[in-house]
Amino acid sequence: QVQLVESGGGLVQPGGSLRLSCAASGITFSLHAMGWYRQAPGKQRELVAVITSGGTTNYADSLKGRFTISRDNAKNTVYLQMNSLKPEDTAVYYCNCRIIQDYWGRGTQVTVSS
Repeated sequence: QVQLVESGGGLVQPGGSLRLSCAASGITFSLHAMGWYRQAPGKQRELVAVITSGGTTNYADSLKGRFTISRDNAKNTVYLQMNSLKPEDTAVYYCNCRIIQDYWGRGTQVTVSS
């Protein structure tokens, strides 16, 4: 079955950086677009970034320039590099793969606070 396992979250001060990882299994990873979403307390889940199988990227407008999505097909892993973090980036970050249906990881908590 499809499994997505996120890691790399934690507590970081404003202005800091984190790199999230999502390891995928149960799929032919290189063939599929992968995405990162986030959900802050009391808010709906929102798109952060997507990377296609060919490496084309797309970002939420508000995050362009601070976040970078990338993938390593040899490792079946997608990454999210987050720089210049702000308190409003605090959320649970989820990895996503859409193959007929949406598959989600369990999420990793990112807290930006001094």
